[in-house]
Amino acid sequence: MEGKARPEATAAEAQYAMDRMIALAQFGQQDIAGRLGLNVTDLTCLGFVIEAGMAGESLAAGDLAERARLTTGAVTGVLNRLEKAGYVRRQADPGDRRRVRVVMEESAQARILEVYGPFYERIAALFADYTPDEVAVLADWFTRATDAMQVSLEETRRGGPAPGEQKVP
Repeated sequence: MEGKARPEATAAEAQYAMDRMIALAQFGQQDIAGRLGLNVTDLTCLGFVIEAGMAGESLAAGDLAERARLTTGAVTGVLNRLEKAGYVRRQADPGDRRRVRVVMEESAQARILEVYGPFYERIAALFADYTPDEVAVLADWFTRATDAMQVSLEETRRGGPAPGEQKVP
């Protein structure tokens, strides 16, 4: 399959488009969290639980705290709210009774897909408009951009370069 002609763009134009998408996604996460009766932190943590489940893994509460960069006390509050809202339940780890596993409630997936489904259908249709090679480039870019964003976030959290300072490579 040959790719469609795409409009030319500079790196600056692509970065501007990315910035607009990220800003819209932040507002979207707030709106989606609200529709699901959650706050954004709880929705983010629920996403980590879903991701682990899709990978066939179970997620311990401590692992969730680490992924979400929250204290174990804060994760307890998140889990209390997610449990009360019917999205997850806690389960004792059969290998270590001191650990708690977080498990999705079966009814939760349908509730989540009701909100996210239309968006994912639109994105699937968008990806279908690209050749497999173009999708591979997009996937590579998203993966590498995520890595670059992670490094930048870690720098920011450490107090990284002050505004106006140049980072020495």
